Amino acid sequence: TLNAADAFNAGLGAQHWQTLEPYLARHNLRAGDLLIRQGDADRSAYLLEQGNLQVFVTGGPPGRQRIAILRPGSLVGEASLFAEVPRSANVEAMTPCVVWTLSVARLEELCARAPSLALQVMRAAGAVMAVRMRDNLVRGVPLI
Repeated sequence: TLNAADAFNAGLGAQHWQTLEPYLARHNLRAGDLLIRQGDADRSAYLLEQGNLQVFVTGGPPGRQRIAILRPGSLVGEASLFAEVPRSANVEAMTPCVVWTLSVARLEELCARAPSLALQVMRAAGAVMAVRMRDNLVRGVPLI
């Protein structure tokens, strides 16, 4: 239901979500928990069901540079589904959160068992990445 320009909008119906759910792992975060650490090589993307996440970078000017606040319906870490690249930002829970993890290994299983659904998920993740790349280039900040 998120209406942000970079929302994860795969156009999935209830049956699609039921098929996708076994490929996702649910995690509960407390406020202040770090979901993604800048520089790590994790190969998972995360769907935010509840709560708010903040995206920020370290290592530049003193302090932290906030890039974004993500709300329910957001996808984060989507670049890791496409390439083995280090994380370019930190992602921290601002409030208690529920996130669903999609690892590359589970995505590959989904591709083998439900290729049309996997294609929908990949297209939606690619669309999120494309919008964020464009916006971040305009703002001069790293990709998340």
